[in-house]
Amino acid sequence: MRAPELSGDGWFNTGGTQPTLAELRGKIVLLDFWTSGCINCLHVLDELRPLEAEFADVLVTIGVHSPKFLHEGEAASVEAAVRRYEVHHPVLSDPKMELWSQYAVKAWPTLVVIDPQGYVVHVAAGEGHAEALRRVISGLVAEHEAKGTLRRGGSLYVPVEEQQSELKFPSKAIATAEGRILVADTAHHSIVEFASDGETVVRRFGSGERGSADGAFDVATFAEPSGLALLPAEVAERVGYHLLVADTANHLLRGVNLGNGMVSTVAGTGRQWRDGETGGPAREIDLTSPWDVVWFAPAGGAVVAMAGNHTLGLFDPVEGAITRYAGTTVEGLRDGVLAEAFFAQTSGLAVQGNRLWLADAETSALRWIEDGEVHTAVGYDLFTFGHRDGDAADALLQHPLGVAVLPDGTIAIADTYNGAIRRYDPETTKVGTIASGLAEPSGLLVTDEALIVVESAGHRLTALPLSPDAAQVAGDAHEVRRPPSVLAPGEVELTVVFTPPPGEKLDDRFGPSTRLEISASPPELLVDGGGTGTELTRKIRLAEGLSEGVLQVVAQAASCDSDAEHPVCRVTRQDWGVPVRLTADGPAELRLILAGAG
Repeated sequence: MRAPELSGDGWFNTGGTQPTLAELRGKIVLLDFWTSGCINCLHVLDELRPLEAEFADVLVTIGVHSPKFLHEGEAASVEAAVRRYEVHHPVLSDPKMELWSQYAVKAWPTLVVIDPQGYVVHVAAGEGHAEALRRVISGLVAEHEAKGTLRRGGSLYVPVEEQQSELKFPSKAIATAEGRILVADTAHHSIVEFASDGETVVRRFGSGERGSADGAFDVATFAEPSGLALLPAEVAERVGYHLLVADTANHLLRGVNLGNGMVSTVAGTGRQWRDGETGGPAREIDLTSPWDVVWFAPAGGAVVAMAGNHTLGLFDPVEGAITRYAGTTVEGLRDGVLAEAFFAQTSGLAVQGNRLWLADAETSALRWIEDGEVHTAVGYDLFTFGHRDGDAADALLQHPLGVAVLPDGTIAIADTYNGAIRRYDPETTKVGTIASGLAEPSGLLVTDEALIVVESAGHRLTALPLSPDAAQVAGDAHEVRRPPSVLAPGEVELTVVFTPPPGEKLDDRFGPSTRLEISASPPELLVDGGGTGTELTRKIRLAEGLSEGVLQVVAQAASCDSDAEHPVCRVTRQDWGVPVRLTADGPAELRLILAGAG
């Protein structure tokens, strides 16, 4: 297929130029369809960095930012995301998702490889494709160098000028017993300790370089740290550190001794979890984007918001062990017992006695755990959001990242993409807005004097009154904006395409190498064919009486090196939320690409 020409609403990291595919003939082009609030998309940014360095003279990576939420489509939001996540390639804003449609994309993230002659030769959805891409690109280099159609040298990337500030995209904050404020200075890859005024810097933990080195406070390194939690004094004395850090982009938990400034790794291997064990000795278990952490005595340890696979972990620092506390890895909103609940990129935690409050970002939800059960206070599903106050059953949030318990027992919510602080009253089940016009508030800290807001995109801490008046916003409901797939009601053949990358084969040494799970929202959309199986093609039946809905598809495939004596094996996984519109003359088949030719 000839690759559609690039078009959108504006370019970033190009110095004002607007590149075209015609101008890029002779180069291998990699399009990364992403959105800034998607954790899988952030994983892919990290996966691409080594590839971009390895193939710098022949590969042009272009991020196509196709937003899920309204806020993500704003130019200022895209620019902030590019800077926050240190994206060092051109980015094209696609707010109306027109380029997304032209390339028939159906999931975040999706990667498209275009050869030097302008043809789509490889498509992959989800994450974990770095090695496959390396092999595809290597093959294209060899092929087109031999043909004389490969062009080397040159770069489109023009970095933006950075403004210096004490904080850069901070995310969370906590207070010590002495009243000092610790802030996760995320894009500076460090932890800042402020005096009680929140302005005077006492010291920093971390050199400011991206990395995972342990050691003294001034040489240790972090990678986009986020959540912070202080251990109980008796626990800290036993384990030798006081502060627990969710070191998000490193997929680690780090311990910081606030007395001598030493930083150590206390959980995680540095590898991102994709499949396999989720419990055992903490230093031997893979983690995935721990986003927040809080000490929760009823659970007997620190609960970790494992945003990368939509679960909660439980870390016992004394035993040095970590286990799964709640969730199944399926992204969604389902209440019930801990082991069967669905979460969606939980990004904020707060404790209120025996109750653990959660900000579930991708379902725009406020939820809580109590007595082994998960409950939802505000929120509907993965696809509905907005800014609306009133009864909790009708209220709407937009990608909240933080939560805190106020002195009167009400719950403050950092409603990040609405730029607001919301308040939920568990007694009356009412929601109100207590502040607005903020720059991506991502964390909240309650002190004796104020509610401290971590304004991430404002690079600052902002103090609000502890008992402010609440306004009532009557906003509209919005839905995730993606072109629907038109299908016929009745029997439909759903196929997920997975072609192992060059030099690999499906890994069936221990049983089926593939897995497919299908469900729907609303549930009645899917009459038959739901559930989990091992085949990537399945007959499903869609309801006759409905006009639209969302098919939720989770596919996984394991592959290994074909000829190696000790083969390296990989698991590729992707979740799709496919909006469908049912019409009598619609097709009776749906094809999703996990990895394969375009």
